[in-house]
Amino acid sequence: MNGAEALVRTLLDSEVDVVFANPGTSEMHFVAALESAPGIRYVPCLFEGVASAAADGYARMTGRPAATLLHLGPGLANAQANLHNALKARSPIVNIVGEHATFHREAESPLSSDVPAIAQPFSHWVKPIDEPASVGTICVEAIETAREYPGKIATLLMPADTAWSDGGKAGKAKSRGARVKPESTALDEALRILRSGRNTVILLGGSALSARATESASRIASKSGARIRAELLNARIDRSPDGLSVRRLPFHIDNAVADLRNVEHILLFDADPPNAFFAYPGRPSAAYPSTAKLHVVADHHEDAIYALNEIDKALEERIGAPVAPDLAAPRAQDSSAAIAAAVLADQLPMNAVVVDEAISLGELFYDMLAGAAPHSWLQLTGGAIGIGLPLSVGAAIAAPNRRVVALQADGSGMYTVQALWTQARENLDITTVILSNRSYAILFHEMQKMNAEVSQRGKDMLRLERPEIDWVHISNGFGVPAVRADTADEFRKALQESFGRSGPSLIELVL
Repeated sequence: MNGAEALVRTLLDSEVDVVFANPGTSEMHFVAALESAPGIRYVPCLFEGVASAAADGYARMTGRPAATLLHLGPGLANAQANLHNALKARSPIVNIVGEHATFHREAESPLSSDVPAIAQPFSHWVKPIDEPASVGTICVEAIETAREYPGKIATLLMPADTAWSDGGKAGKAKSRGARVKPESTALDEALRILRSGRNTVILLGGSALSARATESASRIASKSGARIRAELLNARIDRSPDGLSVRRLPFHIDNAVADLRNVEHILLFDADPPNAFFAYPGRPSAAYPSTAKLHVVADHHEDAIYALNEIDKALEERIGAPVAPDLAAPRAQDSSAAIAAAVLADQLPMNAVVVDEAISLGELFYDMLAGAAPHSWLQLTGGAIGIGLPLSVGAAIAAPNRRVVALQADGSGMYTVQALWTQARENLDITTVILSNRSYAILFHEMQKMNAEVSQRGKDMLRLERPEIDWVHISNGFGVPAVRADTADEFRKALQESFGRSGPSLIELVL
C-alpha cells in the first residue's frame, strides 16, 4: 500500500472514522485512498474554518477525535481561528495537513510556507511524515496525543510523495484510558472548606458540567451552602428542568465582580480562575476579590466527576445549612429577544443540542431556556467568532438522533456561512436561528465599557445595513430552506415546521 492508504487504514483501525475535509492537489492520493475505506465518513467543507469547527463540535458530543484534511500552510492558516476555539474547549482533533513533496520543499513555489510554524500556536503536537514506512507509527502517535486528557490537538504533516509512494505501513492506536483521580489531599482540603461555612463558590468547567457532575455539585451545595457557577464559556453544559441549571459567570466584568464580591474560597473543578474577557479602563482583570483563595480540586486532566462524587459522599448534612442561593436563572426583561427566547424554550425538542453563538443575546437565551426540555448547550469557547454554523455540523454528525438548534448572531454568521452548504449536502437535522439585529450589537456595549467616545458616524461603522444581509436568500442559495420571522407567532410557526421535518432549515428572526 502507499502512504495515503496506510494513513487511511490507521485512522479506520483506530476508530477515527470522520474526516472534515477541504483538500487540494497535495492531498489527492489521500482522497483516492478514502474510496477503499467506506467505514470513514468524508464530509466536504467549502472553507477550512468550517472543517476545524465541525471537528470541534464532533469532539464535544462524542469525546472522540475526528480528523481534518487541510491543504498546505494557507489552508491550515484558514482553519486556525476555530482551532483556537477547539483548543480552549479542550477538544481532541487530528489535523492532516498536506505538504509539498519532500524534493519540492527547496523550490520557491507560490504555496510554499513554514507549515510547522503555522501549526505550532494551536497544536499540542506537530510532526511530519517523511517516508511511507513511518506513516502508521506517526499517525498512531498523533491519535494517542489527541486522546490525552483533557483533549489535545495533534497536527501531522504529510508530503505528497509520502502519500503516493509505496511501502506504507499502517498502525493501530490504543483506546483512550480513564482520567487520573485527583490527589486525596485536594479532596480533603475541599471538604474542610465546605464544612467551614465560609463563603464558597464551586466553579465548574469542562467535564464537571455533565449531568452526573452537576447532580453531585447540587447536593454538595445543598449540604454546605456553597454557591455553584459555571465558567463564562464552556464546551458543553448538559441541562434539564429536573436537574441543576448551572448559572454561568456573567460576561460583563462589573456583574461578575458583583457576583463574586464576598467570596472567600473558589473550588475549581476542571475550570480556570474567573477573569475578565478583556481589559477595561479602571476595571480589574480578575473577577474575584484579591483576598479570595483559589483551590484546584480537579485539574483539567483529572476526573472531576469522581472528585464531586467523593466529596458528595463524604460531606454530611449540616443542621441549619443555608440553601445555596442564586441557582435559578434571573428573570429576563420583556423584550422582543426575551419573548423569542421564551418561544424557543416552549418549543425546544427533547434532548436537543443548542449551539450558542448568539453573542450579545447569549446570556438571555441561556437563562430563558433553563426550564426547557433536557438539552446540551455548546458555547463559543475561545471568543473567535465564526464557530456557530460549522460547530452545528459536527454536533449533528456526532449525534444524528438529536435536533441541533444553532443560535447565530447575524454578523458572526457571515464568517463561516459556507457551513450551510455542508448542512444541506449531508442533510443534517439543524435548525439555524439567525438573530438579526443588523449590527455588531456586542461592540456597542463594549464601546461603553472602554469609555470610547464615538460619534454617530463611528457607530454607523458597526451596523450591518446599507445593504442589509438577506439571510433567506443566502440560505436558499446554499440549499437550506429559509423563512423570515418578524413576530413571535411567525417564529413559533417556523420552529414547529422546522422541528417537524428532517434536514436543515434556517429562520431569520428579526429583532
